[in-house]
Amino acid sequence: MKISDSVKYVGVDDHEVDLFEGQYDVPNGMAYNSYVIMDEKTVVMDTVDINFKEQWLNNIEEVLGDKTPDYLVVSHMEPDHSANIVNFLDKYPDTTVVGNVQTFNMMGQFFKLPDNMKKLVVKNGDTLEVGKNTLTFVFAPMVHWPEVMVEYMTPENVLFSADAFGKFGALDTDEDWACEARRYYFGIVGKYGAQAQNLLKAASGLKIDVICPLHGPILTENLSYYLDLYDKWSSYTPENEGIFIAYTSVYGHTKEAAELLKEVLEKKGAPKVSITDLARDDMAEAVEDAFRYDRLVLATPTYNGDVFPFMRTFIDALLERNYQKRKIGIIENGTWAPMAAKVIKGMFEKSKEISFVDPVVSIRSALKEDSRKAVNELADALL
Repeated sequence: MKISDSVKYVGVDDHEVDLFEGQYDVPNGMAYNSYVIMDEKTVVMDTVDINFKEQWLNNIEEVLGDKTPDYLVVSHMEPDHSANIVNFLDKYPDTTVVGNVQTFNMMGQFFKLPDNMKKLVVKNGDTLEVGKNTLTFVFAPMVHWPEVMVEYMTPENVLFSADAFGKFGALDTDEDWACEARRYYFGIVGKYGAQAQNLLKAASGLKIDVICPLHGPILTENLSYYLDLYDKWSSYTPENEGIFIAYTSVYGHTKEAAELLKEVLEKKGAPKVSITDLARDDMAEAVEDAFRYDRLVLATPTYNGDVFPFMRTFIDALLERNYQKRKIGIIENGTWAPMAAKVIKGMFEKSKEISFVDPVVSIRSALKEDSRKAVNELADALL
């Protein structure tokens, strides 16, 4: 696949993987992207997952023909991108491997490297001329590993963005970009919003015509759309007006309250109401929706003096990713000692720009006239 005058795609699609990074459901697979720059010098940009060694090396050979690659640039040492470094060097031992100090430290931890390996250690802002094109190395630490760097190639204005602008799903899958890119971002990169903002600032002065991420499709049109979404996500700014209701329930009473709230909100004209059962629905999707909308409702029974375990897991996932700039409503349930509201507020105590919406709906076992009235009052307060 031709990306630009000089850049060709040599990555692979993985439809065998069921859980990416051992936890994220990827029904449409994953793409492990790799690129070749064909200029006076030939440059391979990153490797792929270990299970696709032969396919990837064949892709490279098909592009290079009889040429020998001059450089292998390693943007990110996570094994889905770096696993075939040694296999590549077995085939192309004269290639110079390009990385930063932390790149090579990690490389030595993962692999027994050839004693005669040629390497080029770059610093932030260094350049590499490969012919008519020049690569500039821009460090992007903690997006989302400490050694990460991206590369900007001029004059073709191509940004090799590492895991930034990545997405779940293989390239041969036709699906909406934002949904799976959002789930990928908040699942994997979301903790590091400040660092992603730094990368966006570094890129803001560049003329970018193509973005080549290590996962997901190559972005060539309407780049302002993708940049705007990434800016919102990494600054924790709500993407849409709407209310996301996340509930857990033991015997169905808390579920009934959550569904009643959704019904009331929709009758009152709420712009968007989404609801999920944290025990049964995909947790990563729930985290994604919590960050997507500007209002969140947590509905849970008290459990062992705490919140229900799936609710605690969900809140922990939000806190780990610096959840902020949102309004939160609470529905708690408890037969003899309701504690959920107190626990939830305590969990968010150190979070930035979180405001709790009154009233807290406190149910004693099952919905009654007073708690139904409180649900209506909460709906009004959320609108």
